Amino acid sequence: MRTAPTTYPVSDMIRQRWSPRSFSTQQVSAGELSRVFEAASWAFSAMNEQPWRYIYADQSDPEAFNRLLECLVPANQAWAKHAPVLILSLVKTHYDNGHLNRTAQHDVGAANATLTLEATALGLSVHAMGGFDLDRTREQFDLPENLEPVIFLALGYAGPAEQLDEPLRSRENAPASASRSTSLYLPTSCP
Repeated sequence: MRTAPTTYPVSDMIRQRWSPRSFSTQQVSAGELSRVFEAASWAFSAMNEQPWRYIYADQSDPEAFNRLLECLVPANQAWAKHAPVLILSLVKTHYDNGHLNRTAQHDVGAANATLTLEATALGLSVHAMGGFDLDRTREQFDLPENLEPVIFLALGYAGPAEQLDEPLRSRENAPASASRSTSLYLPTSCP
């Protein structure tokens, strides 16, 4: 199993989470899908609004799967077509009372992270993709105005890097690393 080196000790589940582009042909079971979506449902959200929605399809329904796949940019289509499951993550932009939910995107990110960590606990991998055609996605699924596409997720069991073409194969085999510092020191008092 691929494990990321960390500066400080963190949970093994976090260290084992990674975003492959190569997926095995092993299918994701209905029970596993239920578990990852259940995990997403327990993410925190402002006013417990839970503004996330998901549209998904697996390889057993090629028509539905291809509707999702066709929304991705060609570079992502090239490898994501082999993922067992594609998921479109959406955000409900307004509260039920009609007011703008300014934390909705944050909350959907929390749900996606929770989904991803549950997938990792099950031995699955998730690769998030921001490379998709927004207009095509809205049209493909006839989305109402208050439901915005946020990100696509490829879900499945990681496969061998050798099944990818270059340069993706090299990127798949590159060591895992954190790209930048995520903390910022703030003084306790301001002038």
